[in-house]
Amino acid sequence: MEKKYVETPLMKQYYSIKAVHPDAILLFRVGDFYETFGEDAIKASGILGITLTRRANGAASYVELAGFPYHAIDTYLPKLVRAGERVAVCEQLEDPKTVKGLVKRGVIELVTPGVALGDNILTNKENTYLASVYFGRRNTGVAFLDISTGEFYVAEGTDAYVDKLMANLAPKEVLFRRGCEDRFAEAFGSGYYTYRLDDWVFSEEVNREKLCRQFGTRSLKGFGVDQLSDGISAAGAVLHYLEFTEHRDIAHITSLSRLDQNDFVWIDKFTIRNLELFSSNGGRRCGFADVIDRTLTPMGGRLLKRWTAMPVLRVEEIESRLDVVELLTRDADLAEAVREQIAQIGDLERIGSRIAAGRVAPRELVQLKNSLTAVETLRAIMESTDDDRLHALAATIDPLAAVRDRLAREIWPDPQNNQIQKGGVIADGVDPELDDLRRIALHGRDVLVRIQQRESEQTGIPSLKVSYNNVFGYYIEVRNAHKDKVPPTWIRKQTLANAERYITEELKEYEEKILGAEEKMLVIEQRIYAELIRFLAGALGVLQRDAASVARLDCLQSFARIACERRYVRPVLDEGSVIDIRRGRHPVIETLMPVGEEYVPNDVLLDGKDQQIMMITGPNMSGKSALLRQTALIILMAQMGSFVPAESAHIGVVDKIFTRVGASDNISQGESTFMVEMLESASILNNISDRSIVLLDEIGRGTSTYDGISIAWAMVEYLHNHPTARAKTLFATHYHELNEMERMCPRVKNYHVSVKEVDNTIVFLRKLERGGTEHSFGIHVARMAGMPAGVVARAGEILKNLEHVYGNNEIVPSRTPRVRSRRAAAQGVREAVEEADRMDGMQLSMFRLDDPVLVQIRDRIKGLDLDALTPIEALNILNQIKGIAGI
Repeated sequence: MEKKYVETPLMKQYYSIKAVHPDAILLFRVGDFYETFGEDAIKASGILGITLTRRANGAASYVELAGFPYHAIDTYLPKLVRAGERVAVCEQLEDPKTVKGLVKRGVIELVTPGVALGDNILTNKENTYLASVYFGRRNTGVAFLDISTGEFYVAEGTDAYVDKLMANLAPKEVLFRRGCEDRFAEAFGSGYYTYRLDDWVFSEEVNREKLCRQFGTRSLKGFGVDQLSDGISAAGAVLHYLEFTEHRDIAHITSLSRLDQNDFVWIDKFTIRNLELFSSNGGRRCGFADVIDRTLTPMGGRLLKRWTAMPVLRVEEIESRLDVVELLTRDADLAEAVREQIAQIGDLERIGSRIAAGRVAPRELVQLKNSLTAVETLRAIMESTDDDRLHALAATIDPLAAVRDRLAREIWPDPQNNQIQKGGVIADGVDPELDDLRRIALHGRDVLVRIQQRESEQTGIPSLKVSYNNVFGYYIEVRNAHKDKVPPTWIRKQTLANAERYITEELKEYEEKILGAEEKMLVIEQRIYAELIRFLAGALGVLQRDAASVARLDCLQSFARIACERRYVRPVLDEGSVIDIRRGRHPVIETLMPVGEEYVPNDVLLDGKDQQIMMITGPNMSGKSALLRQTALIILMAQMGSFVPAESAHIGVVDKIFTRVGASDNISQGESTFMVEMLESASILNNISDRSIVLLDEIGRGTSTYDGISIAWAMVEYLHNHPTARAKTLFATHYHELNEMERMCPRVKNYHVSVKEVDNTIVFLRKLERGGTEHSFGIHVARMAGMPAGVVARAGEILKNLEHVYGNNEIVPSRTPRVRSRRAAAQGVREAVEEADRMDGMQLSMFRLDDPVLVQIRDRIKGLDLDALTPIEALNILNQIKGIAGI
């Protein structure tokens, strides 16, 4: 007969809760520990490095178990979330002291990579966006929400546009409709943490109503999103997901902003990576945004990253930012006064979100009070100037004097505890009953001190002391050496190795008074605190507007500060087509250069009439890639509203920045360097406009020489001859044949990055000069890179032999319709492009390598009359060749 076992009541409760959240690790509160069971325990123990054990689960059964103390949740929860796990926090919903039997438990919060409120999980200067994607019939809708700040954005458009927005805002988690897995992977790849929801969650009608209810409006017209039906479907799904994850207190989400592709510069994921905007391609956190960041508040740092990912197109908005930056660069005293106040302002956005959730800590309220004081002073500073831009910014700030004054009146300036549950937070004078109870508690402790002194004198026990524990309250402890002096009226409660503990009627009376007072004090403090939070929740909308204004000013003072530090200049922006940068510098390389070294500046001039495409040649390591990147970054900085690293810069506003710089394999997805290069290049050519800037570096190097030349040539032709979009282009290449294009395409101009050869060694001058070059200095670079001397020497011999055979350091394809030198190929490369489909290979003849062994084999075969050879003679000659080859 099969043996049956019965689950314990605790495990029955666990499994019933786990069934609701099967895909999350369930932290199950048991007494003073959070426990995990079964598969969750195995996962948690591996991620957290905690012990995995077993516990009984009824007769003849066991279950894996791993846990940690409840007070360590701030240490362990972030590790689980950063490992990509969803975590359901299950608390005891009743006081175990007041309940007989099993304590009621329930999930109070589901923490996911995209939904988190705790500072221990969030990064100060980085948004944590939850995204939602809805594939509609005509468009794709997308929404982004950072629950920790209340920022809520919506947009819709093509998959390519949504992909760009995803790259710009880098969501930590993406929601989409179940059944759309293939479509999502095709559009956005597999690099996002995703969660699938049922189809009904994306109902437009339901979600439109849900959004109106959240914002307290009758329609969404006031937000400019009323016509974005697919975007509304995506945005409503975000609110549904917050309910599902037990985040229902979201009063700080007060508006929805539209992201219109006509408002921002197009920067796709390839450009973000190639320009290293947020991290270097080496994986270190020293990207462009980090290098230029001089913000003083977390919200300013987050806004700076958004401005970096989404520079603006409107010249008026850019000029408005530049005016404030210029004022702060000219007036050092004003700039210092502004910075002094901004530095005292805390993270108003995230404090606001925790107020809405009822999870704000006492010391955060003190920080809010201090921040509002600084905000008021900051507004006064801006109002004291004669600058209209600062006056306009000051008008958007409300220092919330009533909020600040109430916080100052009701919260201790330095609370004893940072948890209201422990008390010591509400100031004196707020509640008369609380003040009376505090006097009782304080007086009671004084009485206890007097009791200790009195009993010590009366009994003659000098070491006697009155103490407290949770088991039997206040007691008198006497060491064994003096226990014969204990009065008979004392009641013994506990015997220790070296002492005994007693209680008295008098102690019990005072214990009741003191403990009763302390319990009542906690109840009153929590009531007052809850009332205060409700009052603060009414000011969340104003608080968020203040936060936005402070963040904006923080970014502008950051621009001003780095402009002064690095000698940046104000760019001139207009609606024209000219990009004229004089003595431009790379903002990141310049900042990170060793002390004593100076960055070599360069000029770049591009327009749609005379010099649309700059063809730049030069050896590797000469600075071609840096020149391309610095041009893009200078344009990007200008359209962020920042001063730029140059002597002067005239920028005709750019609507799209495309870059193809450097190699980046995607081998894990089966894509080679060349395939990635072609995918990025195709994206560029399919999306250019008349105001685009295109930066291409070493296109075609991932394939054979003539394939590469053909592809590069055809791309330049396409960019030059496009009927509607004369995209301004910098094209860096090691294919010197492309210099011929200047003769054939009037808006293509040749440039080179200069080097100097001294004693068989090259010196990189890193200066851009007019005209092309035919020398690549590859062997010199190999020597500088530390290539073994034998390899370098052999390369030199081979190069010399090739020069002897073909001239001009060139290698020739052996199976083309007609054999030509590379110089001839350079002159006729256009014809080679047209004939490419008729070429049946570009293989080198082995007899042209001038290897001594191959030369002997060639000489032995050269004079043979194959038609006159007998089979025996042929075999003998073949045997001689084997001997020469050493086979």
